[in-house]
Amino acid sequence: MTEPDLAHRVAELRELLRDHNYRYYVLDEPSVSDAAYDALLNELRAIEAAHPDLITPDSPTRRVGAPPASHFSKVRHPQPMLSLGNAFNEADLRAWRERVLRLLGPDAPLAFVAEPKIDGLALALTYEDGVFVRGATRGDGEIGEDVTANLKTVGGIPLRLREPAAAAGHLAAHDPERPSSSVLRHSSVPSSIEVRGEIYMRSADFEALNTRLAAEGEKVFANTRNAAAGSLRQKDPTISADRPLRFFAYAVGPFSGIDLQGQWQTLGTLRALGFPVNHDARHFSDFDAVLEYCHTWMARRDALPYEVDGIVIKIDAFAQQNELGVVGRDPRWAIAFKFPAREATTRLLNIVVNVGRTGVVTPNAELEPVILGGVTVRNASLHNADYITQRDIRIGDSVTVKRAGDVIPYVVGPLVSRRDGSEQPWSFPTHCPACATPLERIAGESAWRCPNFGICPAQLVRRVEHFVGRGALDIVGIGEKQAELFVTSGIIKDVADIYTLTAEHFQGMEGFGPKKISNLLAAIVESQQRPLDRLIVGLGIRFVGAVAARDLANHFGSLDAIMAATQADLEAVDGIGPVVAASVVDFFRRPEEQALVAKLRTAGLRLSAGAPRERHSETFAGQTFVITGTLPGLSREQAAELIQAHGGKVSENVSKKTSYVVAGVSAGSKLTKAQQLGVPILDEAGLRALVGASDSGEPGTVSTAESASANPQLGLDL
Repeated sequence: MTEPDLAHRVAELRELLRDHNYRYYVLDEPSVSDAAYDALLNELRAIEAAHPDLITPDSPTRRVGAPPASHFSKVRHPQPMLSLGNAFNEADLRAWRERVLRLLGPDAPLAFVAEPKIDGLALALTYEDGVFVRGATRGDGEIGEDVTANLKTVGGIPLRLREPAAAAGHLAAHDPERPSSSVLRHSSVPSSIEVRGEIYMRSADFEALNTRLAAEGEKVFANTRNAAAGSLRQKDPTISADRPLRFFAYAVGPFSGIDLQGQWQTLGTLRALGFPVNHDARHFSDFDAVLEYCHTWMARRDALPYEVDGIVIKIDAFAQQNELGVVGRDPRWAIAFKFPAREATTRLLNIVVNVGRTGVVTPNAELEPVILGGVTVRNASLHNADYITQRDIRIGDSVTVKRAGDVIPYVVGPLVSRRDGSEQPWSFPTHCPACATPLERIAGESAWRCPNFGICPAQLVRRVEHFVGRGALDIVGIGEKQAELFVTSGIIKDVADIYTLTAEHFQGMEGFGPKKISNLLAAIVESQQRPLDRLIVGLGIRFVGAVAARDLANHFGSLDAIMAATQADLEAVDGIGPVVAASVVDFFRRPEEQALVAKLRTAGLRLSAGAPRERHSETFAGQTFVITGTLPGLSREQAAELIQAHGGKVSENVSKKTSYVVAGVSAGSKLTKAQQLGVPILDEAGLRALVGASDSGEPGTVSTAESASANPQLGLDL
């Protein structure tokens, strides 16, 4: 190529790469594959390597490659990065609003901007003539550290700003309810601007990073905030580049060549300039709506793919912000509504192991009681033997404990700096604590198992619990305590023995009076008529949940046909993969499980599918749903039946072909994957609305988009 042709191609490649970055990080709408993106980037690198005179500071190739720093130089912020006052309840929020009105006047028109408060590291980014020239941490609010080289490795931070006019039409059409070009007052990049925002790490990325660090013998991070800060403040930028860091912009410091009148307009402008902005920010003129937003997000915090610890509320108009001013280091025009803490530090007193229904032996931590999210926590999960070994967790350690929503708390890791030498290393047992059988570990798996299926008393207790559970045979009157009592007393030796129980078996048992015995026996008889898929769930076949059980029952029609099926036969069922198929074959190959099925047949349970369920409509014909989390008014089984009754299919796994994810409280990785893939997400109200089971005219949704802390004109440390 001639020099002019090369220069033209370089400009073309840079514009393409910037546009792809914008679509990926800002719009969550990638337009090319990773391989195609890498091909463009490699072409640009090759040209720049051969023609160094064509390299510019804002080239997409400049994201990695700066030499390691011996230290971080200091940067004085042109405007202080302030902190925030806190509110812990609705009364605190109303008191804040009353203070604002006393200062502005009782009739002052107020508008508010509210955003989930992301738990990350505050930053200030400086742009001159649209080019990124410097990035600094908050530090003490007055002076921060220059981390420019490291920030250039973060994909969500543009090295050159976009022309706002170029984004206007797309943004308005893409998501009209979010901060967008509808509030822009200009069409060109500012001559200079300081953009303030937050570096953070998604929860799934944090867990994957900790797992990798532990496997490499490196120190793990206590939480996502520490992980983000520690990953950014690396002397070698290539380490930062290797960490899954993300960025949200939420405010501005000094600026020129641009007209900004308020926070809502600022968010739209930042997004148009190419910054990822909190998609869940909302503008309000009614303060009661602000309060409702806070309460809604406190309940939905687990629906987000990253950690939030509250809601930031700000007066929208900059003129009013300036009039209200600052008291101490807190602006009067903003406040943070804090959620209950979900992390705490306590002492690990002991490590015990539990045996599950499939024989998995799981270690658990006994802790000094600690209040976490309004709940007293005394026990926490330690996941598996590798987790303890890789993190060097010891009895007596001070540990960080985390609890998200209603899920079981877990130990993140030890605080090594607090050790005094009295801590004791712990070794995983070699034999089952319940039946003394040597434990086994399947190659490639992290779990140790007791192979004494059908005989180990601990496994039997868990199997009984599972068999009588709500999603299986649903026998009211038998729970954890009753299952353990029946097994230890010897009246149940497998789950089929439940159907041999008579009133005489309970004579002399504490807590079993005539009425309770009568109700329990009636519930046992009633359970005999549960459909085949519920029985399959109750058997406790590994990897077979409610959805797979329904698929098997509908396809084969009887338990006998399922037992006779080969792995190839099972894999032919839509939704059944090789892992599930192999597990089903292995389960029914065991003589003890074959004997169990024979006893259940004799007991009168339904081993055939019977007539198919009646369909009420074809509303969901051709659509696939995934259900995750706990819904307020429906069990997962009931939600699945509702979907199927209207022609839909329920799947266990989220993919690009998934039509909707129905998400409740404590939704986990499935919700995160749906958000990453852009799959529409419904709450229970939304599902009911789609089938006309609600008076609501519009489906309720859990937002799939990302959110961040919000900052006003002066900038806040969130």
